Amino acid sequence: MSLTYSSYIAQIANLMAVQSSTTQFQTMAPGMIDYAEQRLYRELNLIYTRATVTGTLSANSRSFTLPNATGAIPFITVSNVNAVISSVRKPLLHMPSNVVDYLAPNDTATAGDYPTMYYMKDQSTLTVGPSATSSTTLEILGTYRPAPLSVTNTSTQLTNFFPDLFIAASMIFATGYQRDFGAQSDNPAQGQSWENQYDLLIKSALTEEARKKFNEEAYKQ
Repeated sequence: MSLTYSSYIAQIANLMAVQSSTTQFQTMAPGMIDYAEQRLYRELNLIYTRATVTGTLSANSRSFTLPNATGAIPFITVSNVNAVISSVRKPLLHMPSNVVDYLAPNDTATAGDYPTMYYMKDQSTLTVGPSATSSTTLEILGTYRPAPLSVTNTSTQLTNFFPDLFIAASMIFATGYQRDFGAQSDNPAQGQSWENQYDLLIKSALTEEARKKFNEEAYKQ
C-alpha cells in the first residue's frame, strides 16, 4: 500500500512509540526523510529520476552550462550528450579532459565544426570540442533528485512504489536518533535489525528496477 506524508509520519511515530506532534519528532523528521531519500535514490538508481532536456551551446565556445533537469532541480549525473544538427542527433563521446583539450584546444571554430566529444568540467559545466561555428542545440540525458516528501509534496515515487523500503530506511535513521546514534553500543539488535530488513527489501527493488531497464547498462553511473 502506498503512503502519503501523513500516513508515513503516523507509521514512523507508531514504530518509534512516540507522539508525532512533539517538537523533537518534528525537528527530527526532515533529516530522517532526507537520509532515506538520498540513500534510496543513490542505491536504486531509479528509471524515474532520468530526464532529457536541451540547451544551446554558443558559437565559438567550448563551455556549456547544464540546463536544469526539471524546473529548478539540477542534474546529479550526466549519462549522454547529443548535438542536434539539422534535426539529427549526433552523440558526443565522453573523453578525458586532456584528450579534449589536446584535440580541440581552440574556442574559435573552423567552418562546419560541431562538438564531437566532451568532459565534465564541474558539476554544472561541460567542456566540449570542437567548438561549433554557429549556435548548436545540445541534448542532455541524466539523473536528478526529485522533490522531497513534505507537507506540501505529499507523495513521491518512493512512497508510491517502495513504501516498505522507505519505512525501513527511515527507521535506520530514527533508531539512531532515539539512541543518540549509538545503537551499536546501547541496543545493537535494534539498529541492525532495521539495516538487515533494508538489505532484504532492496534486493527485490533492484530486481524490479532492472526489469524496467531491460538490464540496460548505460545508466549505471
